[in-house]
Amino acid sequence: MQTIDYFPPVVDDPFWFGQIAAANALSDVYAMGGTPFSALNLAGIPRDFPPEWTAAIFRGGFDKMREAATPVAGGHTVQSNEAFFGFAVTGLVDRRKVAANSGARAGDVVYLTKSLGMGAMTTAAKKQAITWAEMEPAARQMATLNDRAAAAMNAVGAHACTDVTGFGLVGHARNVAKASGVTLRLDLARCPFFPGAIELARRGLCSGGSKRGKAALAEVVRARADLDPALVDLAYDAETSGGLLIVVPAASGAALERELGARGVPAHAIGECAPASDVLIELA
Repeated sequence: MQTIDYFPPVVDDPFWFGQIAAANALSDVYAMGGTPFSALNLAGIPRDFPPEWTAAIFRGGFDKMREAATPVAGGHTVQSNEAFFGFAVTGLVDRRKVAANSGARAGDVVYLTKSLGMGAMTTAAKKQAITWAEMEPAARQMATLNDRAAAAMNAVGAHACTDVTGFGLVGHARNVAKASGVTLRLDLARCPFFPGAIELARRGLCSGGSKRGKAALAEVVRARADLDPALVDLAYDAETSGGLLIVVPAASGAALERELGARGVPAHAIGECAPASDVLIELA
C-alpha cells in the first residue's frame, strides 16, 4: 500500500511539527492494519525561513520515522511561500487481513483510540488563546503513532477501520457507514475529549472544518436535539493525526479492550453499527 500526506505547521514548535507530520503520514498504513516499510520526504521551505527551524522540522520528522522503524529513502524539497512538510509512505499488509473501511456490519461495535479536540486546540493556539504549556500535551497526542493500536486491532481481527484526521469523527465515520452499507450510531457522551477542548469549542474556537463538515454532511447525519452544541462541533471538527476508529464484532469488544490496554492504548467504546437507514450517522 502507498499513502501520502503533508501540510503546513499545525503547531508553532518546529520539532513537534515535524513529529506530528510524520505520525500523520504513517497513520493511513496503520489504519489498514499494515506495517510501514519505507518513506519519501516532501518539504516546502520559504526563502526567509530560519535555518534552525528547518533543521528542527526535519529532525522531528526523521526521529518519528526512526521510532516507526521506517527508513527514509529520499525525498524532495522545494522553495515555497509557506512551509509544509510530510511523507509518502509505503507499507506492507497481509491482503487477507486488510482492515478496509468497507467491512462494518450491523451489530458491530465502534472504538476510538485518541481524544477528540485537536482542531480546537490548534485553532486556539494559533489565535494565542492558550499557551504552549497548554498546547504541548495535545502536540504529544498528535505525535503519538497508531502502531500499537493497529497491533491490537490485528490481534482480534477488525471488520473495518479508519483513522480520524481532516474530516473529523463524523466525516470519517460517514465514510465507513457509506462504504459498508450501515448506519453508525455514535454516543457523544462516551467519546473522549481532550482536556480543555470542550471549553474552547464553547468559545467558538473550533477550526473551519467544523462548519464545513456540518454543511457538507447535513443530509446524512441526524443529531439528537438536546445534544451539547460544543460536543457536536467537536465531533465535526478537523483532527490532526487522530486515533483509529476501529469496528469489531460485539463479541470481540472485550478482547480489543484487553489488547489495547496491554499496549497502553486508550479504548473508548463510542457506538455501534445498525442496519442502513435514511441517514449514515446518528449522533446521540
